[in-house]
Amino acid sequence: MAEGWTRHLKSDCIEPYSAGIEVHGINPLAVKAMAEAGVDISGQRSKHADELKDVAFDYVITVCDNAHESCPIFGGKAKVTHIGFDDPPRLAKEAKTEQEALNCYRRVRDEIRAFVETLPGVLGK
Repeated sequence: MAEGWTRHLKSDCIEPYSAGIEVHGINPLAVKAMAEAGVDISGQRSKHADELKDVAFDYVITVCDNAHESCPIFGGKAKVTHIGFDDPPRLAKEAKTEQEALNCYRRVRDEIRAFVETLPGVLGK
């Protein structure tokens, strides 16, 4: 969702990449929640951080605690920053209905959007 929001809101000044320490595939509830907000992430794919090891990043932003604790080392001048968001699949695990699960994704979607709207200024240069 973070890559989708960044592409949607900040493509004029940020080239976003998204990867994790595990590859899970794109979550259909994330696709649905983002589509409701007018952002199509259906063409994105789950990538492992190793796929991006040769990219010279200015910033690496981890968005979940698991990634923050296990974040690989990025060479060069990349400044690593952690902005913690709840993990929607973990939140939705106890949901009794799809609607209840989708509400978890909606909340995190909106929190991520609010953060992305502050970029790049919030990172300081």
